[in-house]
Amino acid sequence: MTDNETISHEEAETVTPAATGERADWLEGLAKQRHFIRFTTRDLTDEQAGLRTTASELCLGGLIKHVTRVERSWAAFIQHGPSVLPDFTAMTEADWAERAATFRMLPGETLAGVLTDYEKAAHETDAVIASVPDLDASWPLPKAPWNEPGAAWTIRHVLMHLVAETAQHSGHADIIRESLDGAQSMA
Repeated sequence: MTDNETISHEEAETVTPAATGERADWLEGLAKQRHFIRFTTRDLTDEQAGLRTTASELCLGGLIKHVTRVERSWAAFIQHGPSVLPDFTAMTEADWAERAATFRMLPGETLAGVLTDYEKAAHETDAVIASVPDLDASWPLPKAPWNEPGAAWTIRHVLMHLVAETAQHSGHADIIRESLDGAQSMA
């Protein structure tokens, strides 16, 4: 962009503050994992993105929806603490069913739509990480069967979790895609 060019309000909202040092390293690692999971969906139709190709309930579009929700949840946690996340120990069967729907392409959803939403969530997360005052700030984790009672995570730990979770689901996506049509992310 030249000095004479201007950006629209919408474009301004997607401009991420520059991250440096450790933050830039974390965001670069997260960006790499985001790329792999998105790349796995290349050249697919909406129908293909919603297909289950393994014994699992997972599909490619559902995995993209899930990592989108995960990023938004943890970005909100970084900003506002555990009150923005549910008490997983008190969730009802209906709550768990709603959560499971985030792993599926639902009627009317498109792969392009879920990818666009993921890109938006990534920009939002990057902006939070670039602007948060201290990576050592911490919050108690919400109640969940998988969290140790009383445990707290620093923002740095949340970043580590986001990279790991995105990488894990990228691997799931690669297996699903290979089962779908033989394509591989790393081939």
